[in-house]
Amino acid sequence: MAGTADEAAADETEASSADATTTTGDGILTVEDCAVSYGKVTALRGIDLTVGEGEFVAVIGPNGAGKSTLCNTVSGFRDYTGSVQYHGTEVGGQSPRDLVQRGLVHCTESRDLFGYMSVEDNLTLGAYRANTNTKERLRFVYDLFPALEDRTSQLARTMSGGEQQMLAIGRALMGDPDLLVLDEPTLGLAPVILDDISEGIEQIREEGVTILLAEQNVTFALRHADRIVLLENGEVVRRGSPEELREDDYIRESYLGG
Repeated sequence: MAGTADEAAADETEASSADATTTTGDGILTVEDCAVSYGKVTALRGIDLTVGEGEFVAVIGPNGAGKSTLCNTVSGFRDYTGSVQYHGTEVGGQSPRDLVQRGLVHCTESRDLFGYMSVEDNLTLGAYRANTNTKERLRFVYDLFPALEDRTSQLARTMSGGEQQMLAIGRALMGDPDLLVLDEPTLGLAPVILDDISEGIEQIREEGVTILLAEQNVTFALRHADRIVLLENGEVVRRGSPEELREDDYIRESYLGG
């Protein structure tokens, strides 16, 4: 029988202490005791998370769990208490633009495309990180998502949702990121497009890009990530490898249909 969320939180307290002891300071991204509030509403509390170089860490959880808030926080868009460090430097003292120049690139849930600009113009805008070879990065993105190369002159606003998602990920990759933050890349996608995105993400991994994924599609996250963190109500209640979480009764009953 599955445990309750309260039991999950209690189990996580002990696990978190051990995890923080062994991983603090070892990653490209290190989050310690992070809390974020919107006015009087606490969105995140006591978050500990480390993402190592070349690692793929997925943060899963229901809508409203705090996944997007976490992405926005590590990308420099939210004030916080505790510590959030990228390559050993506190994020709170840097602007999002500074972080992009240092290699932290965030592909947002809303995609933030320029609808009246072409596919290639949108992609080129992503190459403003210093020393980026725009021609080489375009070739990389087009090889990753061939559908974009077939639509270089098409306005972004006229593309399907799946094509727009490819474009958003492609634009993020134009900056040649060290850490790619992906917020809900599968949201609302048809299965055939989901397969294309899935294949693209695997190729990104093969390039050695470190990935932090926020994802409501638990099956997708379990398929791709090295480690999984479950957020509920702004707190970490489970963490482990995909294999461990597939065998977890609470995960199976709450997120995988039993």
